[in-house]
Amino acid sequence: MEKSSKRSKWLTPALVYAALLLAAGLMLLPFLWLISTSLKTVPQTMEYPPRWLPHPVMLTNYPDVWHNPRANFALWTRNSLIIAALTVAGVTFSSSIVAYGFARLRFRGWGLLFALMLSTMMIPFPVIMVPLYTIFRWLGDHTGIQWLGTFRPLWVPAWFGSAFSIFLLRQFFVTIPDELSEAARIDGCSEWGIYWRIILPLSRPALSVVALFTFMYVWRDFLGPLVYLQRPSQYTLALGLQAFQSQNGGTSWNLLMAAAVLVIAPVIVLFFVAQRTFIEGIATTGMKG
Repeated sequence: MEKSSKRSKWLTPALVYAALLLAAGLMLLPFLWLISTSLKTVPQTMEYPPRWLPHPVMLTNYPDVWHNPRANFALWTRNSLIIAALTVAGVTFSSSIVAYGFARLRFRGWGLLFALMLSTMMIPFPVIMVPLYTIFRWLGDHTGIQWLGTFRPLWVPAWFGSAFSIFLLRQFFVTIPDELSEAARIDGCSEWGIYWRIILPLSRPALSVVALFTFMYVWRDFLGPLVYLQRPSQYTLALGLQAFQSQNGGTSWNLLMAAAVLVIAPVIVLFFVAQRTFIEGIATTGMKG
């Protein structure tokens, strides 16, 4: 009996880990095929049966894509970084303020406002795409500030909060002991001072998660830039990749896959760099409240 119990103790976790490794391997297959195709020659991309390991390995595909005269990946990367930086800063700052109000302040209609805010997460962007486009066009006609054809519609709304980020930060804020805020109030600290000097420094893991999620969303966003941007010089990487794919005469599959790897590489690098903080923020969010 003792031997069977000991065997079950290590056998069950082993089976679980084996199943997780198998699932992870299946999910990695498309990504591995993407990298494999990006290192092939054009004839190798059309071989049947397909070859996983390219020979020879065409590392020159990556500089060929980056310096392609029909694509400006350096400019598209700069545009994506500008929009991502402004959006991440706006979402993180504004969402943390609103989340603090929902987590620490109680006022009439608090529950209704919180439920209304959460309900906005169920509205997909295509539903509000036309009304938003109309609003930005109206603002351009009546304020003298051009909105359509600029980056403004892509990052200005981020400074008014994000429902998902507000919910995530609120769930983290409620895990911070109220005694810290009470002690600060006794010392004469205002609500803004409590938020700025106590809550935010203790919430770096959750803020990092919000920033990473926002960056990933903005970096791969295609529909927003497609609706609001009008000139090729304004394209983001997601929009530029589509333009590179549909250029006259089509694009070789190996170059297209190399371009796709270049687009997703910053997100992968960022995740591994911030992996510890990201996991910590996820693990400590929603433990209370």
